[in-house]
Amino acid sequence: MAVVRVLFVCLGNICRSPSAQGLMEKVLEEEGLADRVEVDSAGTHAFHVGEPPDPRAQEAAARRGVDLSGQRARRVTAVDFARYDYILAMDRENLAALEAACPPEHVGKLRLLMEFAPDLGFDEVPDPYYGGPAGFDRVLDLLEAAVRGLVEHLRRLHAAA
Repeated sequence: MAVVRVLFVCLGNICRSPSAQGLMEKVLEEEGLADRVEVDSAGTHAFHVGEPPDPRAQEAAARRGVDLSGQRARRVTAVDFARYDYILAMDRENLAALEAACPPEHVGKLRLLMEFAPDLGFDEVPDPYYGGPAGFDRVLDLLEAAVRGLVEHLRRLHAAA
């Protein structure tokens, strides 16, 4: 399998996308694929650039054995569209922002993350920022299912490459 690059994107890069990145890294490690997939996360807005993930996101992830503390928020850059093979948005609003900024030759890389967990009946990952702790756990449940679906997709699609 050739190296595949995946970028997870949400609004501020402090809740959903860093959680997706952390979960993906954990699953890749468990599956022995950590050297085959490069993972990062970013936000469509620069609200929190340089900040660590939200403490509530870090706490919820830590309960699942995922450490987000080394991550720092950043904004999506023009270089990201060329660098990454998959640019996965958490919701339609962020997907629309990515589509507006993306050069036409890279638009095919843009998708909603939840496409990789179609059986759940959700096409967006809700933003837990203004809710309570249970929202962060629910988001992790959705992200974990989507990340596992993504890993299976990558294994099938890129194994022969």
